Amino acid sequence: MRALLIALAALAPGLVAASEDIPDQYPQSVLYSKPVEVIPHVFSAIGATAPPTYENAGHNNNLSFILTGDGVVVVNSGASWALAEALHAEIQAVTDQPVKLVINENGQGHAMLGNGYWAAQGVPILAHKAAAANFADGAPQDLASLKTYARERSDGTTITPPSETFEESRIIEMGDLRIEVLNLGPSHSPGDTQVWIPQWSLLIAGDIAFHERMLPIFDDTCTRCWIETWDEKLVPLAPAYVIPGHGHPTNLAQVQRYTRDYLIDLREKIAAHLEEGGDLAGAFHVDQSRWKGLDTFEELATKNAGRVFAEMEFED
Repeated sequence: MRALLIALAALAPGLVAASEDIPDQYPQSVLYSKPVEVIPHVFSAIGATAPPTYENAGHNNNLSFILTGDGVVVVNSGASWALAEALHAEIQAVTDQPVKLVINENGQGHAMLGNGYWAAQGVPILAHKAAAANFADGAPQDLASLKTYARERSDGTTITPPSETFEESRIIEMGDLRIEVLNLGPSHSPGDTQVWIPQWSLLIAGDIAFHERMLPIFDDTCTRCWIETWDEKLVPLAPAYVIPGHGHPTNLAQVQRYTRDYLIDLREKIAAHLEEGGDLAGAFHVDQSRWKGLDTFEELATKNAGRVFAEMEFED
């Protein structure tokens, strides 16, 4: 652990260790944490590794931005108007370059509910077609949830869809930079999007990759597909730097350990449980103690086991 912390400190000076026990790391802002420069020209405001609360204002994912020399590209609009506005203020504190594009990494509320702020600034917003559809389905519930936990911090937030969509990839040429907006394949949720900057070997991975908090498995998540996408599409990129959807910037080996290896371990446990004739009730109790040090373990471990059981029960 000491070696990991030293490595993270070298990667992005100023980072504070992530913990779901820390309610707010940046009390002078609605943001959970102040953006840090991960590598030259790429910043990320690291969200809480806890579920959304009033204290973290729903900033429990990573809000990143890229300075291209000819404009700024933002990855994730944030969970509310207030979070998007606060991120914009942080951008303006480090550059005079205008924000020219916002990319939504998926269709969840904390990736898209801030779209209204950016649309009001005249900034185009890009998302995968499936993520846009997922947001359209879930946004009313996401907004209602935001208003419940964030209260006045949700003021001004509206349901605003992305203004542009893509299906396989979108290449952004801005300044001297080539930014590849990718959908590597099925993983965490419909339309999961990755932002790849090959000349810097940087992957803003989104929710295909986790390491400090337990990943969530949803009813429509295909864990077998997630592993295949990882092995066949993500690993060949061989990024030197990874900004995951949640948690601090790290490297490929670290997110592989807590994403791919976790999925394989859980599927192996459920497969053995099924082989022994086990039922759904028993699946909730398969041994996941190897992963108990991850934040949100208590909230997600048993749910994940039940969903993998439902996926694998009739899997070919």
